[in-house]
Amino acid sequence: AATSSDEEDDSDSSTKPIRSEKKKNPASLFQTGGDPPKEKKSKKKVPPKGAESEEETPETQQKNSNKKGKAKKSKKKEERPPSPVIEVDNLEEFVLQPAPQGVTVKCRVTRDKKGMDRGLYPTYYLHLDNDKKVFLLAGRKRKKSKTSNYLISIDPTDLSRGGENFIGKLRSNLMGTRFTVFDNGANPDRANADWSNVRQELSAVVYETNVLGFKGPRKMTVIIPGMNADCERVPIRPRNDNDGLLMRWQNRNMDNVIELHNKAPVWNDETQSYVLNFHGRVTHASVKNFQIVHSSDPDYIVMQFGRVADDAFTMDYNYPLCAVQAFAIALSSFDGKLACE
Repeated sequence: AATSSDEEDDSDSSTKPIRSEKKKNPASLFQTGGDPPKEKKSKKKVPPKGAESEEETPETQQKNSNKKGKAKKSKKKEERPPSPVIEVDNLEEFVLQPAPQGVTVKCRVTRDKKGMDRGLYPTYYLHLDNDKKVFLLAGRKRKKSKTSNYLISIDPTDLSRGGENFIGKLRSNLMGTRFTVFDNGANPDRANADWSNVRQELSAVVYETNVLGFKGPRKMTVIIPGMNADCERVPIRPRNDNDGLLMRWQNRNMDNVIELHNKAPVWNDETQSYVLNFHGRVTHASVKNFQIVHSSDPDYIVMQFGRVADDAFTMDYNYPLCAVQAFAIALSSFDGKLACE
């Protein structure tokens, strides 16, 4: 069981398409009230052009997850349905803005290991998975850092901490099992009088070991700020180390905080592996493949991530996540202490 549990398939024998959006508005799962942000900028809502319906014909069971089997009953010709047309006028604004409700933002993550030290410190790139392949974000692990520390930039060529393209970072604890995602605000030590310049915590990820260690299905808990009545993220600006998302979650102080989990894969006797239904968006088995859901509506996929080639992955996210949150959560799954495939 230990060896075969390393695999996660990309399909299962589920025959029910995802219809949860029709039943209830998923936005209500993430609303926590909260004070509307004081520093309101006039944000342009990104109008989704030709938003794609989430109801996809489910894939039939694939016996071998490494083969790109075509679904027998699928009406779509493409293996991986691309993202709906999404306009990215202002990149910095777009990557921090929650996904439009009812639209899945479909992206592709590529890992670049070429170059002198990129074997140890690969660069990860995020693009929209559509015809234009619009660049969104780049991320890279910092050298000479005691803990895993990834810089996230809106410029694929500038991954410096001081650069104006720095948009956020992902930082782990010493064990490499807990991660926090920050935006590009200031450290609390350099706060101005009203704390409006202090960095926000955008999300946190906790990995738990199971009886097989990190082999087999991983257990992930994702903690994100709640949304206010205007469907905007409630700002979480910790003043010290005792007030972050992880500490609030640990102390069960869940005001304005939402807890999500990865969907548990199901053991399949036929393939002798754990399987999840990615509706054709994932084609290779990997312990890194995951889907993030809210326990109150496990059919609404907040985010999914999975391998499609050796150094290519699909990453799809829905409201209330933004691109920086989803990309950072994906980056955490690459981290060295967890990568025991």
